[in-house]
Amino acid sequence: MDDFATQVTGIGALAEPARRALYLYVVAQDDPVSRDQAATGAGLPRHMAKFHLDRLVTDGLLDTEFRRLSGRRGPGAGRPAKLYRRSSRQVEVSLPERHYDLAGRILARAVEDAARDGVPVLEAMQRAAAEVGRRIGAGAPVGERAPLESVADALACHGYEPRVRAGRVLLANCPFHALAAEHAELVCGMNLHLITALVAEAGPAGVRAELAPSAGHCCVVLTCE
Repeated sequence: MDDFATQVTGIGALAEPARRALYLYVVAQDDPVSRDQAATGAGLPRHMAKFHLDRLVTDGLLDTEFRRLSGRRGPGAGRPAKLYRRSSRQVEVSLPERHYDLAGRILARAVEDAARDGVPVLEAMQRAAAEVGRRIGAGAPVGERAPLESVADALACHGYEPRVRAGRVLLANCPFHALAAEHAELVCGMNLHLITALVAEAGPAGVRAELAPSAGHCCVVLTCE
């Protein structure tokens, strides 16, 4: 939730026209730019540019560095100028939450492993998905909560929107929805292997993942024996 708030704040910063103009000017330049350059490029007064540039830095959309524009050093070279450039931080908000980057990493790993090890791509994909699931499960504190609720907490952090209902966990969202719409068998298999490995690694006894596709839900359902 904290990351979601940060992402929304970053994108919301660009709703202000002056701030958006400054951002677009800065990111269009090959090199970091000074406050004066940005103000001139965006057609804004210098004092207004300073306020909005620093707000873009605070919101994580721009980074700063200090450098003497003259290139001179030593006494008389003047103070270094504050320069602005695009932040390396990626800002992306999707509602409902999607994680196509995760799917891409799993599939890319599968292709590499299949080529290296001479195994079928589908087998390599299942193995790569399970590795991701184990990594997620290893970081999921089980604590003293009921097994299904513990697993639901781990899945909630990755966009599945779990709902604990009558001894089952239904997943109200598929983080790979657009891919699943066109490649259901592939993506559902990826989800099943990821979640099965997550459950096995997290350790709650008796929890089982199985394929049970239904409209408006992820294809995987969890039950507790």
